[in-house]
Amino acid sequence: MPLFDMPLEQLRAYRPQRDEPADFDAFWDGTLAQAREAAGAPLFTRVDSGLSLVTVDDVEFAGGDGDPVRAWLVLPKGDIAGCVVSYLGYSHGRGLPHQHLTWAAAGWANLVMDSRGQGASARAAVGATGDPHGTDHAQSSGMMTKGISSPDTYYYRRLFTDAVLAVDVAAAHDRIDPARIVVAGGSQGGAIAQAVAGLRNDLLAAFIDVPFLSHFSRALDLASTGPYPELVEYLAGQRLDADRVMRTLSYFDGMHFAARATTTARYSVALRDTTCPPSTVFAAYNHWGGEAEIDVWPWNEHEGGMAFQTEIQLDLLRRL
Repeated sequence: MPLFDMPLEQLRAYRPQRDEPADFDAFWDGTLAQAREAAGAPLFTRVDSGLSLVTVDDVEFAGGDGDPVRAWLVLPKGDIAGCVVSYLGYSHGRGLPHQHLTWAAAGWANLVMDSRGQGASARAAVGATGDPHGTDHAQSSGMMTKGISSPDTYYYRRLFTDAVLAVDVAAAHDRIDPARIVVAGGSQGGAIAQAVAGLRNDLLAAFIDVPFLSHFSRALDLASTGPYPELVEYLAGQRLDADRVMRTLSYFDGMHFAARATTTARYSVALRDTTCPPSTVFAAYNHWGGEAEIDVWPWNEHEGGMAFQTEIQLDLLRRL
């Protein structure tokens, strides 16, 4: 894939104006307050994973609208640990415990949140959490248009709420230090980590790789692979819905969450990424409210840095 977006020098300076709803904060404050009011105590069930150097719990907690959400908690044996709360890429589920050993091997607990309604067809990592909410209108395949008629019903309202409450679960665990919680993810997972960092002020750091769901107006013009084309397909049919769709998306744009974030962030971007175009990543990164650095992978597509990026993050965890 050849380079298709702005030159890197322009990307580093690209900071588009944010078209933010006036009630953005009220919308999210109300959403999270309602979810926390409905949340009960999480359930931890110890599982025999066949792993002898870590313990694994199958976790169920109340997410958005009080719906049950599943997660794995992989804990290194020993003293109280910090925790990396991991979020997953589009269509992926939490998979199996032995697929999540990197952070535990580094001495950190790892809470791996399932993405509701996803992972049914993922060959590598299946999911275990449904999304019980139907919609009263048409939607294209995938999750991008589920509930798109209103921010109140949009799928990502529930998913982002699940993710914030997953940090609550980690912070309350007696083996986890609540002052040492890091959120992490790539693509959709990066978008979720970015949103959580904008909705909380108690995180140690955020690892945000090739994040999705940022700068929608540009993403819909540039992205030729991945989930964004689901929105284009929808609007190609629902020709009169563009204003309503863009209003809904404005409550979920990563730039707005990034501008509210106060923690330290480590981003990554791939310059040949046609799924999450580089300018959409830099649009969020350049609005980040706290300290932030970005790793640029000039020769890569949406896979980004992969193991090389993880190596950078492991070094950061040592220093944190």
